[in-house]
Amino acid sequence: MQNYKKFLLAAAASLVFSANAMAAEKLKMGIEAAYPPFNSKDASGQVVGFDKDIGDALCAKMKVECEVVTSDWDGIIPSLLAKKYDFIVSSLSITDERKQAVDFTDRYYSNKLQFIAPKNVDFKTDKAYLKGKTIGTQRATLSGTWLEDTYGSDITLKLYDTQENAYLDLTSGRVDALLADKYVNYDWLKSDAGKNYEFKGEPVVESDEIGIAVRKNDPLREKLNAALKEIIADGTYKKINDKYFPFSIY
Repeated sequence: MQNYKKFLLAAAASLVFSANAMAAEKLKMGIEAAYPPFNSKDASGQVVGFDKDIGDALCAKMKVECEVVTSDWDGIIPSLLAKKYDFIVSSLSITDERKQAVDFTDRYYSNKLQFIAPKNVDFKTDKAYLKGKTIGTQRATLSGTWLEDTYGSDITLKLYDTQENAYLDLTSGRVDALLADKYVNYDWLKSDAGKNYEFKGEPVVESDEIGIAVRKNDPLREKLNAALKEIIADGTYKKINDKYFPFSIY
């Protein structure tokens, strides 16, 4: 009987330890914080945006505390590999090249790539029209790869460290047009800075899937996937979506 009591006490202690360990678990999520409305900093310096809200919702479902770690875009995957954070929720396109370095979750939204240019310009996307034009996009993105593969040396390609700097050069007339994620452009076109610009032509890429990146073979991937399914099923995802867009981006 005494041995049985010892067993029960040991089992209870083990459960308490496991519960405390889970409560103590803390994950770090990497975010660029320069890509509104998906990720940026508010006036107080806090990281905000669709990506941050999704990350918070996933952490809540996994019952873990999460901390945001910001990173320059160029270093966002190297910093994950260097274990500066545990996962990236920063509008990363799922590409074969990136999959050589990291594992991705299922998509958490679907993106399209589309040009924007001044409203008073009859902008076209064919090679004959674009020959000699200067086109801008953010460095190390699917947009940059697509422009290089499609137009090659026919255009002058300007690459930027942040999307915000790309918009600055567009409004300053240093580039003829930009190619970027449709929903980032959608948000910028509603701003005062973007009021004289518009989408040009149809999206040039329709199936850009966005995922959360983790290190290779990290079991966190499956936990994130399970949490993602939960927030979609219980309406949390839709609430976050509707906070930023009047249409579904899933």
